[in-house]
Amino acid sequence: MTIGVTPHLNFRGNAREALEFYQSVFGGELVAVSYADMGNADPATADNVVWGQVAADNGFRVMAYDVYPHLPWDQGQDPFFVSVRGTDPAELQGYWDKLVEGADVRQPIGPSQWAPLYGQLTDRFGVTWVLDIAVEYAST
Repeated sequence: MTIGVTPHLNFRGNAREALEFYQSVFGGELVAVSYADMGNADPATADNVVWGQVAADNGFRVMAYDVYPHLPWDQGQDPFFVSVRGTDPAELQGYWDKLVEGADVRQPIGPSQWAPLYGQLTDRFGVTWVLDIAVEYAST
């Protein structure tokens, strides 16, 4: 198994703009999934990014999303997540089991809509980690 550690940046309505900028700087492929793509019909947030990524051949990776409007957000609070994506569920679970000691679990690890295994926690040092099994997004 290989893993990748990717910064996951949080924004309030300008994630797509930020991702386009990072792509212009580092190159690579930009993928952005909007709230509308996930079935959200609220016109105020439909174009916001629920998940986005720039991935370049040079190894640059960054992920981003627009924080849900009903959630509090301050750029000084949760400005990023550390995302660990893997291919082996047992190995990923092992990382989770170690990180969870003394942590605040935000989303227990388990199957999700977008991944066979997904979990989110803030470790005892205040760093928020997202662990998941990488799957390819099938655009419609």
